[in-house]
Amino acid sequence: MQTVADALQCGRFTLTFERPLIMGILNVTPDSFSDGGRFVARDAALVQAEAMIRDGADIIDIGGESTRPGAPPVPLAEELERVIPVIEALRSAGVPLSVDTYKPDVMRAAVSAGADMVNDIWGFRREGAIDAVKDSVCGLCLMHMLGEPETMQKHEPVYRDVVAEVREFFDERVRTLTKTGISQNRICLDPGFGFGKSVTVHNYDLLARLASTKPANLNVPLLAGMSRKSMLGAVTGRTQPSERIAASVAAAICAAERGASIIRVHDVAATADALKVWQAVRDAAERSQ
Repeated sequence: MQTVADALQCGRFTLTFERPLIMGILNVTPDSFSDGGRFVARDAALVQAEAMIRDGADIIDIGGESTRPGAPPVPLAEELERVIPVIEALRSAGVPLSVDTYKPDVMRAAVSAGADMVNDIWGFRREGAIDAVKDSVCGLCLMHMLGEPETMQKHEPVYRDVVAEVREFFDERVRTLTKTGISQNRICLDPGFGFGKSVTVHNYDLLARLASTKPANLNVPLLAGMSRKSMLGAVTGRTQPSERIAASVAAAICAAERGASIIRVHDVAATADALKVWQAVRDAAERSQ
């Protein structure tokens, strides 16, 4: 039987993990790899968020800057204009709101507007990021990334052991954050599928050994985000992200089976149904022991 991760302090909410939670992706960007700017307008974003919550999303992750491989940076003012009105409008939606950003000024503004989590692809390594969040009670998602979005996949990433290096990164980042007074119960970890990883070898090594990416002395939640990514297209032959729903659901189940506490997805309803079946099988297996 898997060990259940410790509860996560997430702003206004305390999240527990008797089952994996679903984080619904809300990209308010014109250049998202998966949805091509369908939700960049505020009203369209709110409709999509409400639909994801009805479908079973436990958390909504709002992003105003694409971090797909090769994506250029977005000016601060533009990112704020995209995400803050959406956070303010969804504050009473009844689920935690996450902001997907690496900019300290966006972190501060988002938390002030009502965000409950900061999801940082840089793992709070950029100057000012820790200071932006340390005095709040928001949850912090530390992601591993080798390189940076504009260049991370231009050259083949090299690791001696990708799982060990991700684990070492997490150990260092958690120690750094807790030394500033940030409580460990505010932290979750994301190995960063597709962020400076070879499409098949590194990504699938991480998925196969997902539980081993977490340092042995930490029982914080793991977050897995593989939804519609090229690692799925590489093994299925599906060239368009919208064609990778079945593969995304399969990846979500593989992640849950290997200890993921939060699954970050575009296709909430399909993932929720699959996780309910997976949970029913696990419950039946436990009853028969």
